[in-house]
Amino acid sequence: MTNEELLLNNLARHISLEQTEIDFFFSLLTQKTLKKKAFLLRQGEVCKTENFILSGCIRMYTIDDSGQEHIVMFGVEGWWTSDLYSFFTGTPSEYYIDALEDAVLLQITKERLELLYEKVPKFERFFRILLQNAFIAQQRRINQNLSYTAEQRYLDFIQKYPQLEQRISQKQVAAYLGFTPVFLSMLRKKLSQS
Repeated sequence: MTNEELLLNNLARHISLEQTEIDFFFSLLTQKTLKKKAFLLRQGEVCKTENFILSGCIRMYTIDDSGQEHIVMFGVEGWWTSDLYSFFTGTPSEYYIDALEDAVLLQITKERLELLYEKVPKFERFFRILLQNAFIAQQRRINQNLSYTAEQRYLDFIQKYPQLEQRISQKQVAAYLGFTPVFLSMLRKKLSQS
């Protein structure tokens, strides 16, 4: 599948576009390449783009006062990623976003997104659905962190993202789930013996 097809398939899940609308949308995008460990966003910067991942793996995280990383989300091919709060409000981000693998992104700025909404109103529907889905996923994650056991959270993670566990380190899985790597190792060992 080409990069263009990957993005068009993503759009087609929620809207139908004419070729002129597709051409206009693509004219508003810029491509960015990130090497592994390179930052897309650092804490304190304003998030200037909404990003579609063509290839690679991205993570968004915070670092607490003791230097511990807390991963909020991962993103892989075919996913959109950004700090939406910073992007829409223009306020400094509380997050870091970096590449866990070499990555290629298509980006759109807020100004260009507003122009897209004006010229092709179907995109308001598309991005509204993305925002709704992100909100639902965040609520679900909060509920799981409050009410699921550690084992339930891990099993849900590997069921929901089976391809992701093969691409990221055990330390990163642990940081996403709120575990120490040692605890995750013990949990995996226990589950493999069941």
